[in-house]
Amino acid sequence: MALSYEYSVGSVRAKENALFHNADAEQMLALRDETQLARYLKDRDFGDGDTVDEILESNAQRTWEYLRSIAPDFAVFNPFFYQNDLHNLKTVLKGTMASAPYEALLIEPSTIPVSELKEAVENRRFDRLPSWISEAADAAYETLAHTKDARSSDALIDRAALEELLRTGKSSDSPFLREYLERIVFYADMKIAIRAARVGAGDYYLERAICEMDVFKKSELVSAVLKGEEALLKYLERIPAYDARRAVEAYRTAPAAFERFTDNEVMRLAKRLCKLSVEGADPMIGYMIGCDYDRKLVEMIASGLRMKSPPEVIRERLREIYG
Repeated sequence: MALSYEYSVGSVRAKENALFHNADAEQMLALRDETQLARYLKDRDFGDGDTVDEILESNAQRTWEYLRSIAPDFAVFNPFFYQNDLHNLKTVLKGTMASAPYEALLIEPSTIPVSELKEAVENRRFDRLPSWISEAADAAYETLAHTKDARSSDALIDRAALEELLRTGKSSDSPFLREYLERIVFYADMKIAIRAARVGAGDYYLERAICEMDVFKKSELVSAVLKGEEALLKYLERIPAYDARRAVEAYRTAPAAFERFTDNEVMRLAKRLCKLSVEGADPMIGYMIGCDYDRKLVEMIASGLRMKSPPEVIRERLREIYG
């Protein structure tokens, strides 16, 4: 029987009840160590395993297996796998060219089978890869082979993915995905530009790394980066989109505050457009994002417990959650 979005919406609405709430975060913050955290997660049936890492991996596998079982069209999740595709392509490229083992570094899920990546790199047949990445992959190979400049090689691949996210958003039937993907690309451009300004990167790198968007001129953004961090921040805060001014204000407070701000803005968007939606793929996508943020919550708390950080210090790093 063909799956329907009516069925998937009903299913994820029931599953959402098991997502973490702020009270759950406070209970985890009150734990003394990772052993207690692992026990708490097992009691919640968050995942299988004896360690936090094992439980997190199990939870991720469970989430994707569940979503595959209810999604009328699983391809709607492809944009969330592109980062894994990029990681795998870079890993295969560098491992092959350095004659170094890399199999253990590959990650799933992805949209491009690892076997296709291997064949493309080993035979330099990048035309066999999806069109959105084939040209960039060939250029990255050329850059790596002739200049050994891994940073510029990676930038070409990363920009191709950002461009594909924009194309996917513009053609999507999902109101959430259209706004979400554009916001993700904008924040990625901001992060690239800010890092480049801090290290004094040149226009050669910037032209390869920054993704063109409707809300700014790439030439103006590159020019601002080349003038230094303060000139860049003043340019960014004038962009009338994606809460750019507030993002810059957060960055001026601390880089970590900027990262937290961008994550929270994405979560608020998901809660506004996905949690209240009653049709289409958006409720499933929102649930997936909620599960992902639950794992990030656990990772941050586990890291804090490992470092023996006080609960109030860990709490300051936490992101808004979906539940």
